[in-house]
Amino acid sequence: MVDAPVVTVRGEAYREVPPELARFTVTATARDRDREATLTRLAERAAAVRVLLDAEGPAIDRRETGDLRVRPETARSSERVVAWHGSVTTTVAVTDFTALGELMLRLADQDQVEVAGPWWSLRPDSPVHREVRHAAIADALARAREYAEALGARVTALVELADAGVERPMMARMAYAAAGPGAGDGPPELDLDPQQQTVQAAVQARFAISTPVLG
Repeated sequence: MVDAPVVTVRGEAYREVPPELARFTVTATARDRDREATLTRLAERAAAVRVLLDAEGPAIDRRETGDLRVRPETARSSERVVAWHGSVTTTVAVTDFTALGELMLRLADQDQVEVAGPWWSLRPDSPVHREVRHAAIADALARAREYAEALGARVTALVELADAGVERPMMARMAYAAAGPGAGDGPPELDLDPQQQTVQAAVQARFAISTPVLG
């Protein structure tokens, strides 16, 4: 018995879609010769950041306090502590982009606070990923049928299907740091343009085809 002929193809799909999330980080810092004074200032500045974030309500999808650091600064030639440094970073995820720029600048206008971002993305469970994977499979089947048709045959069965991977773009960011609330007349207005998200899917597929008509 002769095995059925097989055609092997690669199916691909590509979409550019608006982002669903914007993430940015807020880092409050403090420095003083006295450790307790450093910790007190750091706690006050972190609390001021929390107040601003609390005021945003449902506009903030998620926020997480991550990197907390307190370290001594020593003299160059000894272990004598000359100052203490402290910092605490909060990662914020926002789904409402209308006031994103204003929020970031209001946070950056706080005393000794740095803001970095945004990083645009889709949700991990976004239906766009599923749609693109389906489109890649449809592309593979269409290519297989084209090859079979060129041989005077038709696709009869799927033999194998494998995910060939997904590529994602690098995401740009901006950074804004403020030395203190009295540095100017208040934060300027800033409009941010959401970065389109590239979603790609690729599959390798093998299809059985009917006996080709050659000649």
